[in-house]
Amino acid sequence: MGSVARAVLKTLLLLSTQNWNRVIAGNSYDCDEPLVSALSPASFSSSSELSSSHGPGFARLNRRDGAGGWSPLVSNKYQWLQIDLGERMEITAVATQGGYGSSNWVTSYLLMFSDSGRNWKQYRQEDSIWGFSGNANADSVVYYRLQPSIKARFLRFIPLEWNPRGRIGMRIEVFGCAYRSEVVDLDGKSSLVYRFDQNSLSPIKDVISLKFKTMQSDGILLHREGQNGDHITLDLRKGKLFLLINSGETKLPSAHTLINLTLGSLLDDQHWHSVLIQRLGRQVNFTVDEHRHRFHAQGEFSYLDLDYEISFGGIPAPGKSVSFPHKNFHGCLENLFYNGVDIIDLAKQQKPEIITMGNVSFSCSQSQSVPVTFLSPRSYLALPGFSGEDELSATFQFRTWNKAGLLLFSELQLVSGGLLLFLNDGKLKLNLYQPGKLPSDITAGVGLNDGQWHSISLSAKRNHLSVVVDGQVASVASSLGSEQTYSGGTYYFGGCPDNSFGSKCKNPLGGFQGCMRLISVSNKVVDLISVQQGSLGNFSDLQIDSCGITDRCLPNYCEHGGECSQSWNTFHCNCANTGYTGATCHNSIYEQSCESYKHRGNTSGFYYIDSDGSGPLEPFLLYCNMTETAWTVIQHNGSDLTRVRNTNPENPYAGFFEYVASMEQLQATINLADHCEQELTYYCKKSRLANKQDGRPLSWWVGRTNETQTYWGGSLPDPQKCTCGLEGNCIDSQYYCNCDADRNEWTNDTGFLSYKEHLPVRKIVVTDTGRPHSEAAYKLGPLLCRGDRSFWNSASFNTEASYLHFPTFHGELSADVSFFFKTTASSGVFLENLGITDFIRIELRSPAVVTFSFDVGNGPFEISVQSPTHFNDNQWHHVKVERNMKEATIQVDQLLPKTQPAPTDGHVLLQLNSQLFVEISAYFGSGSSVIYNFQENYSLSKNSSSHAASFHGDMKLSREMIKFSFRTARAPSLLLYVSSFYKEYLSVIIAKNGSLQIRYKLNRYQEPDVVNFDFKNMADGQLHHVEINREEGVLFVEIDDNARRQVHLSSGTELSAIKSLVLGRISEYTDVDQETALAGAQGFLGCLSAVQLSHVAPLKAALQPSHPAPVTVSGHVTESSCVSQAGTDATSRERTHSFADHSGTRDDREPLANAIRSDSAVIGGLIAVVIFILLCIAAIAVRIYQQKRLYKRNEAKRSENVDSAEAVLKSELNIQSAVNENQKEYFF
Repeated sequence: MGSVARAVLKTLLLLSTQNWNRVIAGNSYDCDEPLVSALSPASFSSSSELSSSHGPGFARLNRRDGAGGWSPLVSNKYQWLQIDLGERMEITAVATQGGYGSSNWVTSYLLMFSDSGRNWKQYRQEDSIWGFSGNANADSVVYYRLQPSIKARFLRFIPLEWNPRGRIGMRIEVFGCAYRSEVVDLDGKSSLVYRFDQNSLSPIKDVISLKFKTMQSDGILLHREGQNGDHITLDLRKGKLFLLINSGETKLPSAHTLINLTLGSLLDDQHWHSVLIQRLGRQVNFTVDEHRHRFHAQGEFSYLDLDYEISFGGIPAPGKSVSFPHKNFHGCLENLFYNGVDIIDLAKQQKPEIITMGNVSFSCSQSQSVPVTFLSPRSYLALPGFSGEDELSATFQFRTWNKAGLLLFSELQLVSGGLLLFLNDGKLKLNLYQPGKLPSDITAGVGLNDGQWHSISLSAKRNHLSVVVDGQVASVASSLGSEQTYSGGTYYFGGCPDNSFGSKCKNPLGGFQGCMRLISVSNKVVDLISVQQGSLGNFSDLQIDSCGITDRCLPNYCEHGGECSQSWNTFHCNCANTGYTGATCHNSIYEQSCESYKHRGNTSGFYYIDSDGSGPLEPFLLYCNMTETAWTVIQHNGSDLTRVRNTNPENPYAGFFEYVASMEQLQATINLADHCEQELTYYCKKSRLANKQDGRPLSWWVGRTNETQTYWGGSLPDPQKCTCGLEGNCIDSQYYCNCDADRNEWTNDTGFLSYKEHLPVRKIVVTDTGRPHSEAAYKLGPLLCRGDRSFWNSASFNTEASYLHFPTFHGELSADVSFFFKTTASSGVFLENLGITDFIRIELRSPAVVTFSFDVGNGPFEISVQSPTHFNDNQWHHVKVERNMKEATIQVDQLLPKTQPAPTDGHVLLQLNSQLFVEISAYFGSGSSVIYNFQENYSLSKNSSSHAASFHGDMKLSREMIKFSFRTARAPSLLLYVSSFYKEYLSVIIAKNGSLQIRYKLNRYQEPDVVNFDFKNMADGQLHHVEINREEGVLFVEIDDNARRQVHLSSGTELSAIKSLVLGRISEYTDVDQETALAGAQGFLGCLSAVQLSHVAPLKAALQPSHPAPVTVSGHVTESSCVSQAGTDATSRERTHSFADHSGTRDDREPLANAIRSDSAVIGGLIAVVIFILLCIAAIAVRIYQQKRLYKRNEAKRSENVDSAEAVLKSELNIQSAVNENQKEYFF
């Protein structure tokens, strides 16, 4: 397919995507109308209410009716507030408040939705978060934009946490708009067939979109086929969607052959799922919900010979035969479009192009099944049986990922025994135990922990015991003896209560985590809604009327082909035979270069190289020649001498070279190397490389860029030159190549090609061997590379204000950083990168501690490695950190790695947007300040969809980490001040007597807690380091690495609704204590460095902004070093270097623009001195020759210095015998 055709197809595909997005979006544009405020009180319901004035009808946002909001009778995690919107609506945002003027508010909650008021589904945010952060007080409003939006009639808010000094209290609002759809209900025997005009469709294009919901795990959603076996089929199998597209004469695949595309999981949950299929020639896009698969097919795929009809819901046509087993779809379809045609609307209008097969209806029936989720190993459901019955019977369905767990226990009354039904290694086991008898075991089923629904039926009567699994009678036992079997009266599903309840329930393998439904006891269906309301049975840690199972292997976060398996709470990666290791198969077990292997002490031999480290490229085998230099040797299939005859420009010869690695692997290897070369020898006898008359090339070679190259040696692409031409020793001096002399005797042009961008050689073309006695031969050597650009590089940080900045670090799901360092400093930040809330930081916390801290949205975490010896010993130390979906790890040298597991259900995406830095300092003049505003006020727009709005909308701190260094000679001084809208604050000051004081006021009605360090005068002009860590009411303070103190605060545990962070002078006076007010009026004169409040770096935001930041700078604040004495910092020299991309940023270009404007201002002056410059030209010319000589000498010296520095670095590392380190490092 030509490039023009491909461009046209891509354009059509893009247009079809945009059209489909408009279809599914409905009224999503301007879809933000309040939906709750106009509802009647009957539309509100709840689990309970504290009183009639605390009923759910009073839960409207900003209303003060009744008691000012809803509060349940008891505050626990089983309470809920529900609204009925009257019909399905599109819901784009929610907002919450606490109870008006009270101490009742919810700090976190779940949001659930349903079409019918049954079978609820939890709303899941984009990066795996189930819960929403709520309020910090009664009256502020917290908004959340829902992306994606919800289409539902019913919403339910389930409080998870609330104000510990009050109770649950909520007022809510929901924003959205009407949602219109066309629906058809298929009963498993019916289908729709659409017959279309053959002139209206293209054989290379299909765009199909629909939504579906079902309780059945299998069924055909659509099918279209032709006479020669071509077909498109969308098949639901075991809750997953399979897209089968077959082209050509091949037969339809059987159930055992490879399926083209598979997406989705657990799609039989009776909730809506969206599907989009786009086929345009060989390009196919397949989307299910938020998961997408793109692929470009091979072979004769672009044309499908299909009939002019397509069926939905089954394969009903009697003349059609398919060779794979299939069932008709049983469920509902919505907004079904085929190439822009509304299929359901045509069916409703009974248009002739639609054939209805079987019984269909145009409204979606709702299932009455009530599932229940066992959330933890402590969950159980206790249901009464009928004591004294002579039969024990129970039936139910379950689904789980766990291999083990108790399903059912029941006590046997007369025989004083018990019956246990449990999972063990994915198999069902029935255990009957009686006093004085050996226990009886029955094993049934296999792989029952596959996430699918499985049905169980258990019956014990007299001496007859049977269990049926998925319709198969597993076993019948006659081991009960002749006694009657009497039930003990209680059936325990999923687990056992605490022993304190007096239960005889046994649970040998732990509790069940998963879902159950359709539970029957003693042949009577159990009403689980009655259980939820407390009128039947007993339970603990259940979620009734919802199945909360999720597929943690979708998407598959195991990298490099690692096999994903899962349990209820987590997933595991099997990295066997992948060449990678780690929790997510992220780390390559191979080195990136021969240089790295040599550093580990390896000798010459064959080694696997992973040239992009943890990147997507696979490792490959090559030879490492370990001489004084480690040479990477990459062979190809054309190393032998090849002779060429009888060619001319109309009949050229082309020789191709295939390497042991792919072009992507070769490119990564070449880019990593310091130098690469390849020897190319061209032997010739009356065979020219170029036509001497017109200069037209007669032979050439092609490299990695697929461009014709006509140079035959050297490091620079000088066209039509060979090595002899560059060295001036060709056999005929009028030519630049020996072969161009066109002699009737053998000669050659041999050279090393070393211009890396053109290597390796992929093809050679010869066209001048058609004349009498004309012949050529060529030989291409292996690709040789040496050096490792990521290995031998270093940077020196000579002052505390020195830093490097790099482009934003991208490692949303997994990332690793490694480097060497050596220092004599006692602490310092190695690297840092910030987002709106997320951050990563690696630092030397103290002489013997290296810390990796990060936040991906779950709050800050940190891991530290502590050494028995100091790291600041001026020796090289190796640091490696990794953060992925499973865990974060840090390792220093050969010390034991430290690991921090990731939360089970938390934020997972690391979202950074600033440059990667190593730290900043600033000089503050008299009266100056830097103010970092966390929020302006509480009236955030309900339409705000920014992450910042959702984060800052009601910000509170129950913990924080504060670090900074300072130098000043003034007392009193204010170092740092954090204010709150509720007259709470934190201040760090130097008092009049020179002592350092930390003052926390976490309750507006109490005096502040004061921590005083008076062991020395801190305004002594010396550099001091301060670190403050607070965990609720416990405060840890460290000054200058030697003064440490732990204090218990009495004023509170949270700093609520924080407003701003101030460095320097306080301009707005609030209710602060006298000492803070005095210090705030004086401000700060001196130098502040590396200021951090958790993830916020105010100096960096003020002086190195990479995006607009809420920072106000007043007075004289300049970027500076804190190494020199206070007052002189403004003139200290900074040392910085940028490794940003070549395009630069606006900030990079502004100095140049300013320079141009400045130059324009003095053009008149330049004209005035033009004559003088002309007079100086002669003198300058005289000096040029002398300057050239001096420049060459200086360049030689500089080169020697660089080589010497590199040699020293290599020598120091080798002396330390770091031969076992993995050398994929970048120095910072």
